[in-house]
Amino acid sequence: MKLFFISRRHLKIGAAVVALTLISAIYTAGFQRGPISAFMNNERMIPIYCVDTEEKKVAISFDAAWGSDKTEDLLKILKEYNVKTTFFLVAFWVDKYPDMVKRISEEGHEIGNHSASHPQMSQLSEEKITEELTSTSEKIEAITGSKVNLFRPPFGDYNNRLMRVSKDLGYYVIQWDVDSLDYKDYGTNAIVDRVISKVKNGSIVLFHNNATYIKEALPIILDKLQKMGYEVVPISQLIYKDNYYIDHTGKQIKLKESVNQ
Repeated sequence: MKLFFISRRHLKIGAAVVALTLISAIYTAGFQRGPISAFMNNERMIPIYCVDTEEKKVAISFDAAWGSDKTEDLLKILKEYNVKTTFFLVAFWVDKYPDMVKRISEEGHEIGNHSASHPQMSQLSEEKITEELTSTSEKIEAITGSKVNLFRPPFGDYNNRLMRVSKDLGYYVIQWDVDSLDYKDYGTNAIVDRVISKVKNGSIVLFHNNATYIKEALPIILDKLQKMGYEVVPISQLIYKDNYYIDHTGKQIKLKESVNQ
């Protein structure tokens, strides 16, 4: 029987190769901001977190699931600053506040789908995902007369199954790169400072329509953004609709057109 001896130097080299291979695999899978639910195969489908653009444009979004006490005030503030935004609505919110859904739409704001029952979407079957998305959009469209093609997963929770079904149904799946953390009730100044310090060209900002300090924080943020030269637009006016790819951070990037020689 032959015995093979491996030197300490070769062991170190071997360990380094293994480590680099693992790091490369993890990077290829891609890290991103926000919750990650699952991986399928070796290629992970990623939602849009922000947009690569040289234009000073940002999108503000509101998730609406629990209550509507502050929504009317938000609409007044947005109107005062001549700003249009995107509201992601849950079906049971639509059922409870149909007049508010209609008003949001009539005042020029965009409405996106935020599921029917606000579940952990990564845990659902393809059939149940389809039901969640389709039933919600049907309710919104019945009130507004406008087609819904944006979807934000509850809790930011997704996997490849959800991404694939959403795409097949014609939705752009939208996350965010600036989380206001308004739901944590840190106070007005904390919300303002966090948003203003993190926003950049192509950012998508997450708010909640019924957060405790949202009425106080929103006008301050809008005023600062406008003074900084930003134009606030609905998400559909920020994202690219075709000829794009999404990098491992969730940034949507326009493909450069090839020039025929």
